[in-house]
Amino acid sequence: MELKDGYIIDYISGAQVKAGAEEVEATQPFSKILVDDYGYDKQQIQTRPQYRVKASPSDTRGAYPLDIAIFKDNKKRDEDLYIIVECKKRSEKDGIRQLEDYLRLSHATLGVWFNGIDAPIYVQKHIKRDGVHFSKLPNIPKQGERLEDIGQFYRKDLKAPHNLKTVFKLLRNHLAGNAVGTTRDEELAKQLINLVFSKIYDEKFKAPEDKVDFRAGIDESPKVVAQRIKELFNKVKAKYKDVIDFNDTISLDDNSLYFAVGQLQNFSLIDAERDVIADAFETFIGYALKGPQGQFFTPRNIVKLMADIIEQSTEETIIDPACGTGGFIVESLKHVWSKQDTEAKRLGWNDLALQEEKQKAAMSLIFGIEKDSFLSKVAKAYMAILGDGKGGIYCEDSLEKPSNWSRASQQAVHFDSFDCLLANPPFGKDIKVIGTDKLAQYELAKKWKKDGEQFIAQSKRNTEMPPQILFVERCLDLVADGGRLGLIIPETYFHAPRAGYVMQFLAQHNIFCLVDLPHNTFRPHNNAKCIAVFVEKNVEQQNKILMCVAEEMGHDHQGKELFRWDLKTKKSTNKLWDDCTPILKEIKALKSYLPKSELKNWTSKLIEEDKTIDGDYTFWVDSSKVSSSKVYVPRYYWKQKEEQLARAAADSDCSLLKIKDLIKEGIISHFDGHGSPESENKGKGDVPYIRVKDIVNWEIYKDPTSKIPLEVFTKMRSDSKKLQVGDIVYVRRGSYRIGSVAMVSPHDKEVLLTREILVLRVNKNNHGITPYYLLYLLSHWITQEQAKNKILIETTLPNIGDRWKELTLPIHNEKDKIQRVSNSIKEALDAKWSAVSKIKDLVDELGNLTT
Repeated sequence: MELKDGYIIDYISGAQVKAGAEEVEATQPFSKILVDDYGYDKQQIQTRPQYRVKASPSDTRGAYPLDIAIFKDNKKRDEDLYIIVECKKRSEKDGIRQLEDYLRLSHATLGVWFNGIDAPIYVQKHIKRDGVHFSKLPNIPKQGERLEDIGQFYRKDLKAPHNLKTVFKLLRNHLAGNAVGTTRDEELAKQLINLVFSKIYDEKFKAPEDKVDFRAGIDESPKVVAQRIKELFNKVKAKYKDVIDFNDTISLDDNSLYFAVGQLQNFSLIDAERDVIADAFETFIGYALKGPQGQFFTPRNIVKLMADIIEQSTEETIIDPACGTGGFIVESLKHVWSKQDTEAKRLGWNDLALQEEKQKAAMSLIFGIEKDSFLSKVAKAYMAILGDGKGGIYCEDSLEKPSNWSRASQQAVHFDSFDCLLANPPFGKDIKVIGTDKLAQYELAKKWKKDGEQFIAQSKRNTEMPPQILFVERCLDLVADGGRLGLIIPETYFHAPRAGYVMQFLAQHNIFCLVDLPHNTFRPHNNAKCIAVFVEKNVEQQNKILMCVAEEMGHDHQGKELFRWDLKTKKSTNKLWDDCTPILKEIKALKSYLPKSELKNWTSKLIEEDKTIDGDYTFWVDSSKVSSSKVYVPRYYWKQKEEQLARAAADSDCSLLKIKDLIKEGIISHFDGHGSPESENKGKGDVPYIRVKDIVNWEIYKDPTSKIPLEVFTKMRSDSKKLQVGDIVYVRRGSYRIGSVAMVSPHDKEVLLTREILVLRVNKNNHGITPYYLLYLLSHWITQEQAKNKILIETTLPNIGDRWKELTLPIHNEKDKIQRVSNSIKEALDAKWSAVSKIKDLVDELGNLTT
């Protein structure tokens, strides 16, 4: 059944429900938590139709609907109502009061209040002689547990969390509003990280049948729990005294600590799918701390994808020279451990032998450098607790001269020595690297001049440089000949002519894979659109490059979950839009053509074996084609998307014709906008100055604050660029407006257009194409979808350049259809223009009014 606009699919019942804030932010997320993290069966939960509790046994009209009702089994009898979840978006006080009313009126003994913003509050009902009483709990039982089992966990009972970031976010909100003496985000982050380390340590050093120490029982006081957790943290400090400072403490008040332990105790953090430390840090430290140093954490799904592409073996070393909290190196360690698990089964190793090999890998294969002392400390501690790999993390400035590093760093980290490298170097418009000695190390710090098709390094050097450019060279310095590195770099360096020297520098080596990362990857913290590039140092360029395109990776520009879009229905589905998952599957399928012993340099081996098979998100492009076009952006070559759109056009009885072919035939001519007047002239005349933002809904808006003097207009507009009625204006550069179109009306001929706006003119032709039909074609969703692959990002500003000529237009095969579309649009626009003329006449008649 088609999903109605403004509705979502209820996770429990599968019914369509209105997508109100309460439903989206509270009811649906908590329903998923009940199933994923608590283990309740959907059959014992009721959301739609809503279960109702009566105000009295005889009440037939005043029954109250419950947001979520959990029963003891799937029969859902009234007497078996077990837990009530109240999800109204109101204050905690009001929400708890209503929850307690519902508990009084029902058989349920447990209740949860949750509004999607604050951490859940858990309540137990007690029936005594003097009435009904309520008490708060640290949590609710999981499926199959008794109430008294809360907090009595054995190591084997812990489960990997599915909604960890949500838990951290809710926990942060609760602590910020309720913790005594510790409310600043930086301090809260340190406290949570200390708690996380304590929990990971507890999980690591407990046998499956041992009761964990990181717990908060239903019959325990906050003071008792706090004492046990602090003792646990002392053990962490004693074991990892060279990583965690002796003076570090858990300073949360007893009630806050009791609450935090109750929220986390169900989970096994070691088995979490995401980097728990990075999640915690991102949740607790806001943009103000992270942004200035470019410390934007790479999402775990992208980290895993990059680790799979690098394909580190169990004998190869790896380094991240900008490791942050250790996301890449932790994933690399897990990747190596997974290979060792497979090897252990093949060779029949016992558990002790396997653990020795894993510890050896952590200590000898994994390295990281981080400039920020706090982040490097977190990475050290995390690696220490996971696998005793703390010795491989160094607090240094990777871009500094190695001779200025500490002696320990110099002894451990050498140029031309590492087999693999993964990094997401810091970037940001306000971050600059300065220092004559520092910049003197780098060829890329020189000024580069274009000479024909090549860039030539000059003797003069820049006095400051963006760190991401220098990191390209430093990463190549660190890797041995034949070594593999994967870097995340802003997209502008992969196509922009003025930054071409950076790509030319990289292209001296074998570029074997490129991954087009979504624009939302680092949002909301950073707006940079990036690409992951994979290179083999000092290896000849292979004749094909594996390219991957991820349009989305799970969240939107606000950081909220993003669901997959259905091209046919033009609607959102209830499936998370994460293209990293299918890319990983397609890469795994490609690797399956090779023996496991030959996965190193797997892309070149697939070329040798003639197994360069395209998938939906992965495809192979001739390297000669890429180097000649100087566009290293995968989506530009994404033929699968073009084929998908071609099928959609055929289904609508349309043929796709390239704009450049229509230009070649003389059907369409074009010219650029006129330019931008000096700022002092804006608002000082009567001639409209039209900018990108003024092209809206097929109209040209005339901003009265931007009008310019007639003499300025006359000077700037040449005779060859005079507008005619029926001309189409097309936005080809601008933040979010590329592809927006409007038609020049009789009232728009005398305007000045910014150069970012293109003018298209339809000439007489035998194809039946009219200006009105071209307006329709340029607005068509098939054309707009294609444009996404041709729009490339320069710094943070999208630009289609001259690539608009490569767009193909879905032209109807029946000329009668073309005429009908043209007539419909002409009729609508003529009526609109006529109304505008009447309004103008009224204004002139009634006097000089502002319109």
